[in-house]
Amino acid sequence: MNGGTDDILSLIRNGRHERLDWLGEGAALESMATTLTALANCQGGWLVVGIVGNQPSLNGVRDAEMVIDRVLQAALLIDPALIIPLPRVIRAQERAFVVVQIPAGMPHVYAYDGRYLTRVGADNTALKPRDLRRLMMERGEASFEMEVVRGASGDDIDWDKARAYVASLPSIVETNPEKALLRRGCLVLNDGRVRPTHAGILLFGKDPQRFVRGAEVLAARFSGDMMSDSFERQDIAGSLPDQLRRVETFLHERLRRVAHLGRSMARDEQYEYPFEAARELVVNAVAHRDYSVGGDSVRLLMFSDRMEVHSPGGLAGPVTIDNIKDERFSRNPVIVQVLSDMGFIERLGYGVDRVIDLMTQRDLRSPEFVETAGGFRVTLYNQMQTPVDTKVMPEAAPLSFHGEFRETAINPRQEAALVYLHSGSTRITNSDLQQLFPDVHPETIRRDLSDLVTKNILRKLGEKRGSYYVLLEKA
Repeated sequence: MNGGTDDILSLIRNGRHERLDWLGEGAALESMATTLTALANCQGGWLVVGIVGNQPSLNGVRDAEMVIDRVLQAALLIDPALIIPLPRVIRAQERAFVVVQIPAGMPHVYAYDGRYLTRVGADNTALKPRDLRRLMMERGEASFEMEVVRGASGDDIDWDKARAYVASLPSIVETNPEKALLRRGCLVLNDGRVRPTHAGILLFGKDPQRFVRGAEVLAARFSGDMMSDSFERQDIAGSLPDQLRRVETFLHERLRRVAHLGRSMARDEQYEYPFEAARELVVNAVAHRDYSVGGDSVRLLMFSDRMEVHSPGGLAGPVTIDNIKDERFSRNPVIVQVLSDMGFIERLGYGVDRVIDLMTQRDLRSPEFVETAGGFRVTLYNQMQTPVDTKVMPEAAPLSFHGEFRETAINPRQEAALVYLHSGSTRITNSDLQQLFPDVHPETIRRDLSDLVTKNILRKLGEKRGSYYVLLEKA
C-alpha cells in the first residue's frame, strides 16, 4: 500500500475476510494478539487499526505511535514471538490509521494463550487437531517422515537394499545396516525394539504402499494437449529410489525427440524438454511432497505441448511462489539425505533455479509454478520463448493424425517409425527402427511395431527374418 483514502477503501471494500480484519484504537491486547495469531497461521494478511464496526466507520487513531507500540507488544505475547514488519501509518480523510502486515509463509506455528488459531472467513477459530498437525508438518515443527510407522517392524525393511546402501557409503564409519539406518533416522528404538519410521519404509520398505497410501508416481502420456481416453499410463510404486529409476526410464521412452539444423547444418537431436529439467522436477516432487496426505500420488502428466508435475501438499515452510527460486527448505530432510547419499543429489537441488536455467538455455518458455488447493504444480512448455536460427528437420516434425486415428496414442519410437514411412520409405524393419534407437532393447522395438499393427496403422508382411512393415492405406 502506498497510503491514502484509496488504499483504505480498497482494503475494506469487501468487508472482513480471511486475509483482512480491523479493530478500533481502544482494542484490547488480547484482541490484537488473537487476530495476529490467526493471520500468521493462515495465509497472512492485514490488520488495520482505526476502523470500527461491521459497517466500517473510519474513525482513525489519535496516537499512532502508541498504537504501534501496543501492536508490537501484542505480537510479543504470541508463542513464539511473532516477528513482523514494522506497522505503518497511512492517512485517509484527514485521519491516521495503523496498518499491520503479516507476510504469507510465516516460519512457525503460533499460539496465543495456549490456543492455536486460524482464519475461517472473517472469524478467528481454533485449529482442528488434524489441521494443526498438518500445519506443523508444513512449517517444519513436526515431521511425518520421523514418525514410527504403525504396525510395521524391522521385518518390513528390505535388508538387501539397506546393506547395498550402507556399502555404497565410503565415508560412513558404521557398517552395520541396522545401526546406520538408526543414525540416518530411518529406524528408531521404540519400547526396546527397532521400528521403521515413515522415511525408512519409503526408502527401504519391502512394500511401502502398504503403510503409506499414495506414495507412488502416476505417469501418463496423452496424445493431445488435453486429457482424453487415449493415453499410456504407468503406476510406479515400490521404494522411492526404485520409483525414481523407473520414472527416468519412462521419461527416456516417452519424451519426444526433436531434431534441429543449426548454422553448421549439423543435425542436433534433443528431447522436447531438457532431460535434466524434466527429471529434476520429478525427483524434487518425490523428495519434498507431503507424505501425510493419503490417497494422492505424485502425478507426471505429459501432453503434446507441455509436461506437468503435481505434488501433494502445499509449499513447505517459508517457501512461497514469489521466493521459490531462492528459498531453501526441506519438508523431508531424512529422505533428502538418503537420496543424496544414493547419488540423486545431482538431480535434486533444493531449488528450482537449475530447472529455470536449463529451460532458458534451450530458449524455452519459463516454467510455470502454481499452488493449488491440494498441492503444487510445475509445468514445462515445449514452445520456444523467442525465434531461433534453426530449422526443425522435416522428419522430426510431430505427426498429425486425422479421422479414426485422431486420438491414437503412440510413443516417440512409434512416431519415428511412422515419420520414416512418410519420408519416402515404403517399408520399415525391426533393424531400421533399431538403428534409430540403438540404446533400446530389440524386444521393445519389436513390441513397438507389433503395437502399431494392433492399432491398424501398420501391416506386417513376410516371415521371420524377412518380415517388414508397411503403412495401411487408410493410415
